Amino acid sequence: MKKEFRIKKNEEFQFAFRRGKSFANRQLVIYYVRKPEQKHFRIGLSVGKKIGNAVTRNRIKRYLRQAFQDMEDRLPDEYDIVIIARKPTKEMDYGQIRKSLNHLLYKERLLKSGRGKS
Repeated sequence: MKKEFRIKKNEEFQFAFRRGKSFANRQLVIYYVRKPEQKHFRIGLSVGKKIGNAVTRNRIKRYLRQAFQDMEDRLPDEYDIVIIARKPTKEMDYGQIRKSLNHLLYKERLLKSGRGKS
């Protein structure tokens, strides 16, 4: 995923937390905020130190970025999406993380219609 499609600044994370809507399941928490002027969706990832060491946290972030890349054509362009990983993600593989993310995005109606890659 290209770097311009990532949320990096603390102010942008805080904006999503304050103004955005949130939704969660056991593995992930999603905050999303609509930004109509935006040309492409952006994602921010947060994996806390309680989840594991740096290797584990980076693996989870890689899996999440790859899942977003696979679903790129089904996501609306005008959203900033922040994902917070919870402890159960430590034990999950890519397929499980993607399924959990897909479930959340579908429940919140953030996925466009059409199958794409699943």
